Amino acid sequence: MNQMLQDPKTETSEVTLPPVPHDPAPHHPRFAKPQRVAFVQACWHRDVVEEARISFIKEAEARHLTHVDVFEVPGSFEIPLHAQVLAKTRRYTAIVAAGLVVDGGIYRHEFVADTVIKALMDVQLRTEVPVFSAVLTPQQFHETEVHYDFFRKHFAIKGVEVAAACAETLLGLERLRGQVAAGIV
Repeated sequence: MNQMLQDPKTETSEVTLPPVPHDPAPHHPRFAKPQRVAFVQACWHRDVVEEARISFIKEAEARHLTHVDVFEVPGSFEIPLHAQVLAKTRRYTAIVAAGLVVDGGIYRHEFVADTVIKALMDVQLRTEVPVFSAVLTPQQFHETEVHYDFFRKHFAIKGVEVAAACAETLLGLERLRGQVAAGIV
């Protein structure tokens, strides 16, 4: 319990603190070279998944990733092949995947999600083009408005998070590759 002892003889007066400067727009570092990002989005539950794309693009622009090309595929299972083809073009410095894998009651959705994530990691390691995942697998997803609203909001958050991860990774790789070229590392 916090208690403040006061001298009964002194009057308390309100202390006014100087205003704290507030910068509404954070300053993000700029890239030495332009970056181009591919955003591969599954169309299954498009109205939910597109929230990640919308928030990704907004946050990416704030982080100086202004060249984002969007590609749509039928479902999450199709994302890794698209990611691999895009990575092999060497046109993109990063690839972002977004999808929603739900339990349809027919097969184990965890298998699909696990396969997609492992395949995306393989693409990244084979091509040295970073691949980021906003492919989500909820334990429970019911086609009710409450769940749709919850996951739309969740995908919007994930879009911001994956944009931050993408920008920070690209900045780190840019520095690392510069150090390697200079013989520092």
